[in-house]
Amino acid sequence: MATLKLAAAAAAIGIAGFAASTSVLAALPVGAKAPDFETVAHSGQRVKLSELRGKNVVLYFYPKDDTPGCTIEAREIRDEWPRFQQANTVVLGVSADDNESHVRFAEKHGLPFLLLPDPDHEIAEAYGVPVRLGVTKRVTFVIDATGRIAKTFDDVNPNGHAAEIMKTVTNL
Repeated sequence: MATLKLAAAAAAIGIAGFAASTSVLAALPVGAKAPDFETVAHSGQRVKLSELRGKNVVLYFYPKDDTPGCTIEAREIRDEWPRFQQANTVVLGVSADDNESHVRFAEKHGLPFLLLPDPDHEIAEAYGVPVRLGVTKRVTFVIDATGRIAKTFDDVNPNGHAAEIMKTVTNL
């Protein structure tokens, strides 16, 4: 279960509160400190964003495991995995699915990166990512090695998105 300090995260970026309908770009502008969170990934590994400082982080939100668009996006990121590693970049996929679903999805498609459960949408809300009918909008944040938002993709087309992310990461 994700543990967040939403009030502290909101204060850190100067926002009075978060709502599911909040505009992503308004909530987290480039240069804003990325809200910290802690959760357990599908692999059983504990993930705390602040402990990843010194590395770039791709935090990508997606609607649902093993659906057509989400599968395309995840496989393209998988195919770019060696380049992400060379660019000192950690990739974290986030959806409302639980870790059992994430394990099946990762194993089925050979995903080498971590998938994070967000069943209560706490991480999505901290980042201002819209959630409708329990499904998270497809949004990607590139977080630089200092823990600040370097780029936000809020209108994501799964086809070719990994290349877009890679271009951003290599320019950090």
